[in-house]
Amino acid sequence: MRKIGANMSIPIMLAPYATLFIFFIAVPVFLAIILSFSYFNTIEFPKFVGMQNYIAILTQDETFMKYVLPNTIKFSLIVGPCGYMLQFLLAWALAQIPKWPRTILALAFYSPSITSGVAMAVIWKVIFAGDQFGYLNSLLLYLGIIEKPIQWLQSPEFLMKIMIGVTLWGSMGIGFLAMLGGIMNIDPQIYEAAYIDGVKNRFQEIIYVTIPSMRPQMLFGAVMAIVNTFSSGTIGVDLTGANPTPQYSGQLMVNHIEDHGFLRYDMGYATALSVVLLLMIYCFSKLANRLFADKD
Repeated sequence: MRKIGANMSIPIMLAPYATLFIFFIAVPVFLAIILSFSYFNTIEFPKFVGMQNYIAILTQDETFMKYVLPNTIKFSLIVGPCGYMLQFLLAWALAQIPKWPRTILALAFYSPSITSGVAMAVIWKVIFAGDQFGYLNSLLLYLGIIEKPIQWLQSPEFLMKIMIGVTLWGSMGIGFLAMLGGIMNIDPQIYEAAYIDGVKNRFQEIIYVTIPSMRPQMLFGAVMAIVNTFSSGTIGVDLTGANPTPQYSGQLMVNHIEDHGFLRYDMGYATALSVVLLLMIYCFSKLANRLFADKD
C-alpha cells in the first residue's frame, strides 16, 4: 500500500498544473489550429476552407508581406537580442555591488515590465507628444534644434524606432531576475579556480565561468525574450491610438491578428496568422535551446 501511495503522489502533485495546461494552453492551441483551416466570421458556423487561409497569407495579403512580416522581423531581431544582452549585462553589473543598492536598482529596472502597456504608453505619449507641449519637442525647441514640433508618433520615420526604445526600456522582466539569481548562486570558489587555471580578466571570467555556470537561467531568459518579443505589438497601437498604425509603419503580427480577428471579424484568417506566429516562436525557441541547453 505504501508503494502504491508513493507512486500516486507524483500524479496528484502534477494534476493542478496538468489541468491548467490542458485547458488553457493545449486545448486552445489545438482548436486554433483546427479553426485556421476554416472561414469563421463569429456569427455563422465555421466553414472548412482547407489551406486557403495560409495561401492567402503568402500570396494575397500584401499588407502582411510588405509591412507586417518585415516589421515583425526587424523589431524582433533588434529587441530580442539587444534586450537579452541588456538583461544579462545589467544582471551581471548588479551582482558586483552590495546587497541594498542591488535590491533597489533591481526593483527599479524590473518595475517597468510589470506596468501595464496602456500606463506605460501614456507616459511615453506625453514625452513624444506632437505639439510644443510634448517634453521632447519642448526641449528641442528650447535648444533651437528644431523650428517646429515633430509628429513623433504619427511619423513612419520615427514610430518603429520609438517602439523599439520603449520596448527595450520595459524589457527587464522575469528573465532579468532569473539571470540575476543565477549569477548570485555561482560558487565563488569556481572563479578562484578559474583564475588559477589561467583566466586573466573579467571578460574571460564571463565567457568561461559565468555563462557556462548559469545555462538554465540563460535558456529561460532567452525563451522569455523570444516569446515576449514576438507576442508584443500593443505598444505601437497604444502609442498611436490607431490600428493599423500610421502607414503600417509600426504594424506587427499581433496587431495584424487583432485587426483581422476583432475589427474585421475574420477569425479563421486571424487564427491562421496566430499559428504562423506560434511556429516562428517555436523555431526561435528551439534555436535558443540548442545554444543554451545542457549538452548532457
